[in-house]
Amino acid sequence: MEHKLNLDKVKSFISKYRYAALILLIGIVFMLLPERKQEVTTESAAISEQSTENTESKQLTAILEQIQGAGKVQVMLSVAAGEERLYQTDSETDLSGSADHRRVETVIVSDSNRQETGLIRQVNPPVYLGAVVVCEGADRASVRLAVTEAVSKITGLGADCIVVLKMK
Repeated sequence: MEHKLNLDKVKSFISKYRYAALILLIGIVFMLLPERKQEVTTESAAISEQSTENTESKQLTAILEQIQGAGKVQVMLSVAAGEERLYQTDSETDLSGSADHRRVETVIVSDSNRQETGLIRQVNPPVYLGAVVVCEGADRASVRLAVTEAVSKITGLGADCIVVLKMK
């Protein structure tokens, strides 16, 4: 008899608080799920930077090979600072009281896969120190001048920082 009385109390308790218990159970399940963090390591950033530099060198090589008389071309760019990304931030200043408090937060956006990244405000191109170009037609002054001008326009380097040499 006691058993049946306790069972009736449990049933009435469950029927009365079933929605609250369901929400509590769902919350516990979500807390136990592992958190997926997308970490950007310095290695992946360096690899990304190198691939950007490689792509630029390949594009520059392809353009320089189109110069009449240049022939086969190889390019090496010396980089002082890689591509820099500036992120959009929101700032809030609290002027109440005697001390000023300022809070700055990066604006985060989510893509269709729910991956969060910072909102890029500006991308500054890499800063180059110098360039070495080796090409088959470098024995002619007109080819050296055309190659130097093309590299200067693309990289922003002065003619004194660009060397054009004859390929063997």
